[in-house]
Amino acid sequence: MGGARDNQGAVYGDKKQKIINPVWRPVSTQASVNEESLVKDVSEDGSQIQEMHCSTSSNVSDAQLGVEVAEAVNEGTDLTLSSSVSLDDIKDETLEGEPVPSAERHSLSVEVGASVIRFIKGKEGSTQKKFEKEMGVKIILPSSKKEDSIIIEGNSTDSVARASEKIQAIIAEAVESPSLEYSHFVSLPLAVHPELVDKLVNFQNTILGITDVCLDENVGSKSNEDASDSEEKEQRVDQEHKVAVELNIGDNSERVKVDRTSIPIVGYEAKASRPSTSSDLGIDKSIFIKPKTFHLTVLMLKLWNRDRVNAATNVLKSISSKVMDALDNRPLFIRLKGLDLMRGSKDKARILYAPVEEIGDGDRLLHACQVIIDAFNEAGLVFRRDYNKKLKQLHATLMKIRHEKRRKGTRRVDYFDARDIFKQFGSKEWGEYLIKEAHLSQRFVYDESGFYHCCASIPFPENMQVD
Repeated sequence: MGGARDNQGAVYGDKKQKIINPVWRPVSTQASVNEESLVKDVSEDGSQIQEMHCSTSSNVSDAQLGVEVAEAVNEGTDLTLSSSVSLDDIKDETLEGEPVPSAERHSLSVEVGASVIRFIKGKEGSTQKKFEKEMGVKIILPSSKKEDSIIIEGNSTDSVARASEKIQAIIAEAVESPSLEYSHFVSLPLAVHPELVDKLVNFQNTILGITDVCLDENVGSKSNEDASDSEEKEQRVDQEHKVAVELNIGDNSERVKVDRTSIPIVGYEAKASRPSTSSDLGIDKSIFIKPKTFHLTVLMLKLWNRDRVNAATNVLKSISSKVMDALDNRPLFIRLKGLDLMRGSKDKARILYAPVEEIGDGDRLLHACQVIIDAFNEAGLVFRRDYNKKLKQLHATLMKIRHEKRRKGTRRVDYFDARDIFKQFGSKEWGEYLIKEAHLSQRFVYDESGFYHCCASIPFPENMQVD
């Protein structure tokens, strides 16, 4: 692979790439041994203020410090003072004969990525509290969920540096775990073809038993003449159901008309078997892929901070010419036909997809996809386990069971019955379509078109190149 490997098994092709980017930001500048600090020169009347750099020794006693303060004020010489400690405070503490406490603090801003901050915080802040106690530092988390950086504060640069390394280890473990979902992926959009989107909508509605909305509206929109005829028929039926009923109340008898249609009719469903509904088969709208996001997946990625997103963007753009060469600079068409399962059986299906077939000779599509995968791997953006999943064939996912947290008191179903779906659509011709481009797509975020947010894209050839 040629890339460095961390303790968790991640492959990083670029050894210069780091998980976090520390930026030192001093909180205060009180002087300490061999450290420079900002000095304010205060004259006797307080009218003149100058700034300079000097250092003090940590062995200076309180009495000596008091004398030096007095001499400095009288003679107008320079003296190092912390902006957080006043002159009066120093005199008072000198008289008491106790050492002056150091208020020196150091801070480090670390860009970790908004998606992994929860691993640093832990449940109800438990991980953060334990970390602060063990490392002797303070962690300041961002107030917004969109911010990527945290701040580590400590009494020394060593304590802050050690805490930063520990944070890096926590992140490395988190990104390898299934708890952190893939944030981006390289896709070949198919939803750019409106006719394919329409077929997917009809496929979904047919399985769910949803009638075409437009058809319902056409049926309901009648002419004025039709509406009048309908009203007359309803009036005749209404009159036929009104009958005379004799009521005897004491010695008097009255005849009244009762609307027989208003009397409720109680019926009982026979215990014979009834047709299975989509819900009985474990099928609901949530397991269908949204038609406007229909695509082919080339590679899944975890890009948990801005540096990795920017790196992925640059990688995709940099290989545009290589992808064109892999496609022989000719348009690429694919054919979608039939159905197949990723795992499981038809009665216990989990992922249902339409197989993809490249039209024409050769494997230009797989060759181009491998160029993309290798480039991202060499940039250190692919984990070993993902790279080892060799791309043998692309597929277009239609239905997929998602692992959702089970509600209390409900039964979790990890499959659906696809037997009837195969009977109806098993040999369906979805059509032939041109692959127009490759995207770096962001999951859970959508553009105005309804497709996943595009961070970067490269074109595929749409016209034949003539020499």
